[in-house]
Amino acid sequence: MFPRSISLKPAQKRLTVAGVIGTSAALLLGLMSGTASAAPVPDHHVPYGKGYMGVGYVQDGKDFKPDTRQLHLDAGADAELKANPVGIDVSSWQGGINWSSVRGAGIEFAWMKATEGLTYKDPTFSANYLNAYNAGVIRGAYHYARPDVSGGAAQADFFASNGGAWSRDNLTLPGVLDIEGTCYGYSQAAMRQWVLDFYNTYKARTGRDVVIYTSPSWWNSCTGGWSGMSALSPLWVAHWTSATSPSIPSGFPYWTVWQYTSTGSVSGVSGNVDRDRFSGDRSRLLALANNTP
Repeated sequence: MFPRSISLKPAQKRLTVAGVIGTSAALLLGLMSGTASAAPVPDHHVPYGKGYMGVGYVQDGKDFKPDTRQLHLDAGADAELKANPVGIDVSSWQGGINWSSVRGAGIEFAWMKATEGLTYKDPTFSANYLNAYNAGVIRGAYHYARPDVSGGAAQADFFASNGGAWSRDNLTLPGVLDIEGTCYGYSQAAMRQWVLDFYNTYKARTGRDVVIYTSPSWWNSCTGGWSGMSALSPLWVAHWTSATSPSIPSGFPYWTVWQYTSTGSVSGVSGNVDRDRFSGDRSRLLALANNTP
C-alpha cells in the first residue's frame, strides 16, 4: 500500500486500480490508448505507453518514504544543496508546460520522455524538447524500457531515431535508459545483457554513453548489483527520501543525478512533478551535456 501522506500522480492512481482488477483491465487500458493494441501486457500492469520515471518505484523501492524534505528544499533554506543545479523530469502526464516559467523558477535541466518500448512516442515530446531549448533549459530525452517487448538493441535504435539523438550545443544532455518496475521474467544475467545491448547500440548511434535511471532495489534485484555499467554510464538514482543524500545501487560508486521526490511543484507545470538534483556544479552539468572533461 502507498503511505497516505503521498500525493499520487494520475497515472499512479490508475495503475493502483489496474493492479486490483488484473491483467484484463490493464490490457483494456492499453487498447483504449490507441497506441499499443498489439503490445503484450507486462507483469506490473503498466499499460503500454503509460510508463514514466518513477511509475515502478513504489513497487521496487523498499526504502520508499514520504517527501518530507520537499518544502525545505524548495524554500531555498539549504544553501549547500542549492549550490547544485536542480531539474525536473516530465512526460505527457504533465500536459502542456510553460518552459519560460520553469526556467524562471530556477530549473536548469530537464529530461523528458521520448519513447517507450519499440513503437510508442510520447505526444508531448517534440513541444517539450523545442520549448525547453528555447527557454534555455539544458534538456535531454529518456526512453522507458520494456524488456517484455523486444531486446535492448532494437529499443535503443528506436530511441535514437525518435528523440534520443545528441548534439554538442550547450543545451542537450545524453539520452537516458529508464529501467524500473519488475525484472520482466529475466534472469540477472539476461537482464545485464539487455542493458548492455541497449548501451552498445545507443553509443554506436549517438557517440554518447547512455545515462541509467533506476532504483537501488531494482538494480540490485534484477542485475544482481552488477558493476559492469559503473565505468560506462552515469547513474541517475531514484530515491524519494528526506535524507540529505540518496542510497545508490550496488555496483555504482556514486550518483550523478538524484530524483529525490515525485511530488514537487514548479512554476509552469500543472500539478506534481518529479524533482531532480545534479551532483556537481553547473560547469559539470555543461560538461555532461557537451561530452567534455
